[in-house]
Amino acid sequence: MASLNIVMVEPEIPQNTGNVARTCAATGIRLHLVEPMGFAIDDKKLKRAGLDYWHLLDITYYKNLDDFFERTSGTYFYFTTKGGHVYSNAEYPDGAYLLFGKETAGLPESLLRQHPDYCVRIPMISEARSLNLSNAVAIGAYEVLRQWGFPSLQNFGKLSTD
Repeated sequence: MASLNIVMVEPEIPQNTGNVARTCAATGIRLHLVEPMGFAIDDKKLKRAGLDYWHLLDITYYKNLDDFFERTSGTYFYFTTKGGHVYSNAEYPDGAYLLFGKETAGLPESLLRQHPDYCVRIPMISEARSLNLSNAVAIGAYEVLRQWGFPSLQNFGKLSTD
């Protein structure tokens, strides 16, 4: 089975992280949370946004970005409004990591400057500052899953016979 990783670097809003956790749980994507975070992991807003999906979640915590990079290896894609490449043009290998920065500042520019070929952007109008973080994660995650043919996901539904 293919493996995908979502990395939230210093998330600040519990509802966004809860929404991302629910997306990861429903798709079998691993979630990585890099501290510091703007909330406690037991925050009820976080749990409410994730609803009852927490038991389906594969989650790992890191003290900081250095800790994250020391403990992981693979191909990293940096989702940023400063990216020079459109996210849907990238080819994502098995085990890819999609990194998203905190709501107020995004990913550190020093990190982006080190990896310009892996900085990807979700297109939007020039007057918009950015998309909501949990929406951006969903867009990125589902693009990768689409490219991979939605492995291990149920891709059909059935109407009731009522």
